Parts: sequence; structure tokens; C-alpha cells
Amino acid sequence: MDSPGTEFDSLLPPLSLNRRGFLTTTLAGGFTLAAGPVMAQTVVRTDTNGLVAGEVRIPVRDGEIPAYRAAPAGRKNAPVVLVVQEIFGVHEYIRDVCRRWAKAGYLAVAPELYARQGDPSKYTEIAKLAAEVVSKVPDDQVLADLDATARWAAAHGGSRSRVGVTGFCWGGRIVWLYAAHNPAVKAGVAWYGKLVGDPTALQPLNPVDVAAQVKAPVLGLYGGQDAGIPLTSINAMKDALAKGGPAARESSFVLFRDAPHGFHADYRPSYREADAKEGWRLARDWFARHL
Repeated sequence: MDSPGTEFDSLLPPLSLNRRGFLTTTLAGGFTLAAGPVMAQTVVRTDTNGLVAGEVRIPVRDGEIPAYRAAPAGRKNAPVVLVVQEIFGVHEYIRDVCRRWAKAGYLAVAPELYARQGDPSKYTEIAKLAAEVVSKVPDDQVLADLDATARWAAAHGGSRSRVGVTGFCWGGRIVWLYAAHNPAVKAGVAWYGKLVGDPTALQPLNPVDVAAQVKAPVLGLYGGQDAGIPLTSINAMKDALAKGGPAARESSFVLFRDAPHGFHADYRPSYREADAKEGWRLARDWFARHL
């Protein structure tokens, strides 16, 4: 196993400690209510046979956050995939995604990145969840927590030098930011993450703002019928990436022309099976090539 060192430590931005404390201490079971009715007939269920899987605790600079980890049983120095949650937090869909990566030979871990701000499983309305929890999550906190998760993975059977990051929706945006933040990351896969937008005090930059600083090639998987992410924003991101270094220029987009936002989320009406399966194949190939 790669030995933990100080490379990730040097990347950690300072965190403010005058928060309300940690509001999520364990991961919720099932699916987040705000995601709406579960489409049971399309839900993909991945078993834990041959895996080590379950909740773990990630030490961060101001305490601990819960996370879900899945990895091949008995494997040492497994390549690591950091899985970044949707707006709905680390619920059953994200846990299953971790198990899918573990079945493919990776140590996959999804930290609950809203742990200090609230419990997304308690909300029934997306707008309220966004206003009361998601909007209050600072980007610097998220990036630092992902650094801590990578360190944890390296100390618990994962590779220190073969690290990738993938995320969906809210997490897709974070993938781009993290690929620009952490030079130890080798590749990213961003599923329909926001690329442009108005800055806020807690989210001061969007992917288009840091595209030229991307340090690992990112594969962007986007839906052509995603009303919230128009083709103009994808083209703006492509133009910004073209001005960067080799990793930025190697980054690539695949547009699924008939797919809406959330087309990989098999528990929601937005799910498009053929596009989801093709996207997953492309994601696996991308990580196999770069990790």
C-alpha cells in the first residue's frame, strides 16, 4: 500500500472552526425523500459479495465526517475513486455507485460533504434542501474534505498515487474544481455538473473559471436535453480548457443528445438506461486509461 505522507496535507486550505458543529453523524438509509418517488423497477442493486463495504469515519481538520466505502476484499493498493454526491447527499444510489466501482476493482469512497450543514435525508423539497443546506456548504470545505478522504483511502488499502474523482449533478461541478485543486488526482469523470454560474461568497468560482488550471484530464458526461446546462455553457468550458495545459486540453465531453439531467440516476424518472450504461462504460475506460 502507498504510504501516507504530507502531499495532501500541504493542499489543505484553512478551515473556519466557528461553525454550528457537525449535524450529520451517520449516513441515512434508503433514498433521500427530496429526490421524489423511487422508480423501483429501474433501480440497480449491487451486492457486496467479494467486497468490504459499509460506513466509515473520515478524520477532517475540525472533527470527523461519515462516508460510505466499498472495496474489493483483500486487495491492497487498489486505485481510489472519490465519489462526490448529488445534491441529495450520500444516499442509497451513491452507495450503490461505490459498490459498482468496487466490483470493477477500485476502492470507492463517498464522504458526506454536507455533514456540518444538515442532513439531506430529512428534506422533502429540493428547493428547501438547496436553500437551507446546499447553499451553505463552502467550496473550500468540500475540497479539504476530499483531500482528507484521499488520505484516509491511502491509509486503508488504497493507492496514494492512483486517485480519481467522479460525481453527479452537484458533485459533477465539484469534480472539475477538484481536478484543478489537487495535483495528486490523475483523472476525473463529471456527470452533468454545472459549468458556469453566478459566484457567491461560499462558492466563488465555477468550473469555467478554473478550467485552464485543471491538473488531471476530466471526462464530462452531459445530457443534450438538460435545461439547466445548455450547450453554450459546454462550449464555453471547452474554450476555457483549450487555454490550459496538457491535462486541461485532454479533457473531453460526451453529449447524450436525447438525455435529460440526471440520466444516470436509475431511481428517478430522468433515468435513461442506454445512455447510463454507455456513460458508465466510458467512465470505466477513462479511469482504466488514466489510473
